[in-house]
Amino acid sequence: MTDLDAFIENLQEQIDNEARQAYGEKGFERWRNPRFQGRMEKPDAVARVTGSCGDTMEMYLRFEGDRVAEASYFTDGCASSSICGSFAAELAIGMDPDTLADIDGDAVLRKIGRLPEQELHCADLAAAALQEALSSYMKRHTKPFHFPRGSATHHRTPGFSQERE
Repeated sequence: MTDLDAFIENLQEQIDNEARQAYGEKGFERWRNPRFQGRMEKPDAVARVTGSCGDTMEMYLRFEGDRVAEASYFTDGCASSSICGSFAAELAIGMDPDTLADIDGDAVLRKIGRLPEQELHCADLAAAALQEALSSYMKRHTKPFHFPRGSATHHRTPGFSQERE
């Protein structure tokens, strides 16, 4: 082994140790081996959100019946954004829209375990992208509700008027 090889190996070991400290074992493994990464072809829903840090997160969802069958993400951001996008996509798989609506940055962070303090906003970014994708899906796949004629909430004339005594 040359001096350069030994230097590179030592440097990589230092980087890995620092990343383990920062992200925990689960976050470190996901950083090294991202899952659910990439743009999805023909998703049922897609959203793109830009965080206050300037990172952009895209979230893609494909539904089968009333459950998320596939989810993926794409980010131009830092390692923490990628880790959070990966875990947010994982959380979404198998969920129905009502349960999916409950995923927030704290849920993403709990799944990861930990992030550096200055990068906690990445969990919120991933959750926001997920919620925007869900909102997009719901707008396109939810039929408006019409009250039956004659019900207390059905009005025959435009606008609302109520007689007072």
